Amino acid sequence: MESIQLKLILSLFVSLCLLAPSTLAVNVDYCDKSASYNVKVQGVEISPNPVARGKPATFSISASTGEAISGGKLVIEVSYFGVHIHTETHDLCSETSCPVLAGDFLIAHSQVLPGFTPPGSYTLTMKMEDENQNLLTCIGFGFQIGFATDVADS
Repeated sequence: MESIQLKLILSLFVSLCLLAPSTLAVNVDYCDKSASYNVKVQGVEISPNPVARGKPATFSISASTGEAISGGKLVIEVSYFGVHIHTETHDLCSETSCPVLAGDFLIAHSQVLPGFTPPGSYTLTMKMEDENQNLLTCIGFGFQIGFATDVADS
């Protein structure tokens, strides 16, 4: 009897872990597959995934560079089902420690999406430029916004 209860509890635990939002690495594509960008992106993780409306979401980008970067900017463009809906620009040094030394580094951006954000499939394109507006990298990846929200839709 205890064996059956233990199996039931373990099955329930595994099911809850699979259903709960989690951190998930996503597929990343370079904007220009033939370009030789100075910054190479190894991966992107989104937490939680899918993103929950009205709650913080963190996009963590693992990258490397062969040369130090003293500063610059990130230009982020978001599309919803292929339609451009939002552009924002961030100072690179507000998203990672500057100067970025040659080698591996992490860019992390957290944001709370409004409760009225429509659920569905989104595409994010991120361009990284140095202080002289030279393009260091350009990537794109898809992400989902789920139906869950803590904010009442108005």
